[in-house]
Amino acid sequence: MNQRRKWIGKDPQLSMRQQCALLGISRASYYYTPVPETPLNMEIMTLIDQMYLEAPYYGRVKYTEELRKRGYQVNYKRVGRLLKVLGIRAMVPGPSTSTSHKAHEKYPYLLKEIKIDHCNQVWAADITWIPTRKGYLYLVAVMDWHSRYILSWALSDSMTSDFCLSALEEAFGHGTPEIFNTDQGVQFTSSDFIDLLKCREVRISMDGKGRYQDNIIVERLWRSVKYEEVYLKRYECAEEAHEGLSGYIAFYNERRLHQSLSYQTPAQIYFTGAKAAA
Repeated sequence: MNQRRKWIGKDPQLSMRQQCALLGISRASYYYTPVPETPLNMEIMTLIDQMYLEAPYYGRVKYTEELRKRGYQVNYKRVGRLLKVLGIRAMVPGPSTSTSHKAHEKYPYLLKEIKIDHCNQVWAADITWIPTRKGYLYLVAVMDWHSRYILSWALSDSMTSDFCLSALEEAFGHGTPEIFNTDQGVQFTSSDFIDLLKCREVRISMDGKGRYQDNIIVERLWRSVKYEEVYLKRYECAEEAHEGLSGYIAFYNERRLHQSLSYQTPAQIYFTGAKAAA
């Protein structure tokens, strides 16, 4: 939606109401300016995010109790709202803050019995939260599962599907996977996202509800991004975040040695494998 909002402007032939209608945007949402979180809420959200990386199976109650032990006067309702802002949900059966859409079709998880042994066999995508001193952002990444190579990424200030579509389209510049795996979030189950995969004849796989391990490769990426870049830099604004992440992802792809890759880089594995398959 952010991209579509940018298309709206003064037009001698179309009123603001007509432009909004054509783009599928309500006038209220066009004129709405998001209210930033307070510095205290940003601090709490960062702590929740760090806890999530350590214990992704925590739910609202455990996050609340852990924060209280650290001296924060919070209740379950407040923590629940911040979990929704972060897009975090407990990775266990039960009540969830997942942003899945009941009307959207869900697909089975296809990777359980598959040996992933070559590039462009399986791609995976996920979204994580990036804090800055001026507000929060969302980062999506598309990764080749075998090589750990980050094929594309994008930042957004909202959880709309636009930036996920942009990342997917950019990733297709590298090739086409056999299987594409995501969680059941509304961004990945939207008709636009699914249609883009189907037109490439990609098999669609989705994590089971509450199954943290189903997309573990991307979850490990987020841990590296957060502890090796984001929490060290503490970005001031979106521009600084984009610059910092751009540098880190280039380092991650091209220079960071991975033990699981026999101390090679993702770029070495990906481009060697892609060239051999060509």
